[in-house]
Amino acid sequence: MTLYSDDLLKTVLKRTKVIAVVGVSMNPVRPSYYVARYLGLKGFTVIPVNPLHAGEILFGRKVVESLSAIEEPVDMVDIFRRSEAVPPIVEEALERLPDLRTIWMQIGVQHAEAAAMAEARGVTVIQNRCPKIEYQRLFGELRMGGFATGIISSKL
Repeated sequence: MTLYSDDLLKTVLKRTKVIAVVGVSMNPVRPSYYVARYLGLKGFTVIPVNPLHAGEILFGRKVVESLSAIEEPVDMVDIFRRSEAVPPIVEEALERLPDLRTIWMQIGVQHAEAAAMAEARGVTVIQNRCPKIEYQRLFGELRMGGFATGIISSKL
């Protein structure tokens, strides 16, 4: 796993207000769903991006088909796609999101060339990490077992 200082991760999470989640699922058991939901519950504005669900509503927001369809400033793009799908996402983000400050690639997602392209443009890149896990770890929210999914069961 790539090493990032806690200070860097905290800085990124504190400065971020709007997150475009690329590859978000409508299925509540998928990590992309519960990570996006958790981030929304923590006060981040989450813009769901998935061409298969464009126009549907998720977390009170319309799902958009691409980063190019976003009409508001975005601080961070969180990528839930396979590593080989990363370069065009990063290219689109750099071209279409002038306020972009961070590209965050989820656990298992890495692409050195795409990361270098973003970093060359002054964008912070975090690879192979989860913002939900890092938020919980850095801001004292990890529960027993190390995980807090943010999902509350009505069957308890």
